Amino acid sequence: MKKIAFALITSAVALGAASVQAQELKPYVGVGVVSSEHKYNAANDTSSGDRKSTEWGGKIFGGVQLDKTWGVEAGYTDFGKSRYAYSVGPNSGAIESDSKSFYLAGKGSFPVGQQLALTGKLGVAHNKNDVKATGLAVAYNGDSSRNALYAAVGAEYAFTDKVSGVLEYEHYGKNDNEQGRRKGGVSLGVKASF
Repeated sequence: MKKIAFALITSAVALGAASVQAQELKPYVGVGVVSSEHKYNAANDTSSGDRKSTEWGGKIFGGVQLDKTWGVEAGYTDFGKSRYAYSVGPNSGAIESDSKSFYLAGKGSFPVGQQLALTGKLGVAHNKNDVKATGLAVAYNGDSSRNALYAAVGAEYAFTDKVSGVLEYEHYGKNDNEQGRRKGGVSLGVKASF
């Protein structure tokens, strides 16, 4: 029975691979800038400063368009570093965050016109958040990583057959240490197809 099941699974995978190879695969790569909100919540913080900031980072991504509608994409996003100085009574200190994420997602493209398409992605993100703190906030120190649901909605505008502009809102999910980067970000980029 195990041999029959193995043979059926192997045949299904081989047929699936052959049908994918028969289609015209369209690989692509891209780069972009990412704007994300960073926020700090130090316990008993009496600072009058702003605990939120908008930080800029970068993104690289690549994928394969399997057909006109469906594809697979992977990417790396660096959300940039942010720093917050706080005070608790007469004591002061700082918290610094450096966040990054890797993601792998399925992608759907839905044409709205000849050059414009709406896009959606769903997959998994591996989030990493390195936090360095001084003073009374040293308990937040540490490197943490966490897998989370990744989802994105956006649009692509084709400048040519090979070059497109990409605008997306991307939800990367939580970090283990919630000091610094929030869950999502807006990215603006360009991609080149081969």
